[in-house]
Amino acid sequence: MADILEPNTEPELSADHWLARARQLVPTAIERANATTGFPGRWKSILSKLERVPSCLSDLASHPCFSKNTLCKEILQSVASTLSEAIDLAERCTSRDSVQLGKLQMQSDLDSLAGKLDLNLRDCALLVKTGVLSDASVPVVPAPEPPTPIPNQKLNVRELLARLQIGHAEAKHRAVDSLLDVIREDEKSVLSVLGRSNISALIQLLTATAPKVREKAATVICLLAESGSCETLLVSEGVLPPLIRLAESGSLVGREKAVITLQRLSMSADTARAIVGHGGVRPLIEICQIGDSISQSAAAGTLKNLSAVPEVRQTLAEEGIVRVMINLLDCGIVLGSKEYAAECLQNLTATNDNLRRSVVSEGGLRSLLTYLDGPLPQESAVGALRNLVNSVSVDSLLSLGLLPRLMHVLKDGSLGAQQAAASAICRVSSSAEMKKLVGEFGCIPLLIRLLEAKSTGAREVAAQAIATLMSCPQNAREIKKDEKSVPNLVQLLDPSPLNTAKKYAIACLLMLSSSKKSKKLMISHGAIGYLKKLSEMEVAGSKKLLERLERGKLRSLFSKK
Repeated sequence: MADILEPNTEPELSADHWLARARQLVPTAIERANATTGFPGRWKSILSKLERVPSCLSDLASHPCFSKNTLCKEILQSVASTLSEAIDLAERCTSRDSVQLGKLQMQSDLDSLAGKLDLNLRDCALLVKTGVLSDASVPVVPAPEPPTPIPNQKLNVRELLARLQIGHAEAKHRAVDSLLDVIREDEKSVLSVLGRSNISALIQLLTATAPKVREKAATVICLLAESGSCETLLVSEGVLPPLIRLAESGSLVGREKAVITLQRLSMSADTARAIVGHGGVRPLIEICQIGDSISQSAAAGTLKNLSAVPEVRQTLAEEGIVRVMINLLDCGIVLGSKEYAAECLQNLTATNDNLRRSVVSEGGLRSLLTYLDGPLPQESAVGALRNLVNSVSVDSLLSLGLLPRLMHVLKDGSLGAQQAAASAICRVSSSAEMKKLVGEFGCIPLLIRLLEAKSTGAREVAAQAIATLMSCPQNAREIKKDEKSVPNLVQLLDPSPLNTAKKYAIACLLMLSSSKKSKKLMISHGAIGYLKKLSEMEVAGSKKLLERLERGKLRSLFSKK
């Protein structure tokens, strides 16, 4: 009857009661353990653990807030229970009837006792170490109900974080449940007290037996990663291998949270290398092929981050990333997946000729051009296209419809996309015929407009494209007729070191200086002042252009007289 009533009476007893009870039981447990005759090896190990209990109890009891802390009472209650079990097992081992109990069962019971003692000793040490004892704890709902968190109170958060490390598996599961509620309501209260040991405890729950626990631990870790405050700590505590396993074989929710976390963590080049080293590429590629929209987008984003690291690109290619990214461009569930695929292809083709050939042979060029038909072409797809144009014949590019797409990008694309399109024009305009075709498609007025962009890089590549196209007489005439060409080019003579477009602007203006009208426009927009400074800086072509303009100005003065 006493055993039945015990669960109802124990919660009413204080931490001081359980401390006194544990201290009372320790000498008896040690004495009985010394007196046992069977299983000497196991009892020797148990005895060494029992002898460590008094110092642990003293560490807890010596803290001024000991009696007010809920976790203290729970741990002391568990210690007392373990000591009672040790006394009971010792008596059974010394009894004449112990043989009848079964040797294997006794060995199992002794191993279980040793495990409980290890857990008690570890929990006592952790409770002191976590700092929870520094604050008085408010009452919590007793097990099996989860403790009710109070947002914005570091005390409760510390206790929840401690519960991730202390006690049996079910208690830890309840703690991660409550922690998830707290972090959703008040993320800062968790981040302000989060430590290495708490992170480690959360990571261990990623491999818990119950799928629901793995999901909730993955959700907490995902929220922490997205906060931007814990990435380094998560990686250093070994989060990558269990996250990759979850991505590979977890539940739908677990997989989703794992991949979102990997996407965030892979923004670091070092972490990206580590993900590849831990075998993370294959699961990510599989999710891109069969995953739901959220998981697919996050997996594509992660692979995009990995592809930004040059030394892992070959490994990605060997895992089949090129075909998978092209398929995403063609059939991705959401627009985000397509954009990540385009960025990934841009990274893969940045410097590696073999990968460029691979993308072309897999039909990537056609897929990129089709993707550019959207209403707002993005930089990544145009960048990938720019990387590929020299790997394909001009005839193939024309037959695939390159020039109408570049025209569309220059007209409707983002600034980054327009810059990449101008760069592609520079690369593809190697022959007089191609330069003429580019002009005929109407790209020149759009390039002249791009000279006014706020981005230095965009202005530079636009000027470079115009300088390239001007060697075609038909294009040169069109540029002379455009009323914005000379004013925009003169503005690019600014001698500032930040202005990287000036050498191309000089080249364009030199070609335009054969026209009197153009020279007058250059002078009226202040070109001479710029060119004097550029001549002092010995910028190529500036002195020659200055001489032409000053000679023209002098002739104009004489003609007026």
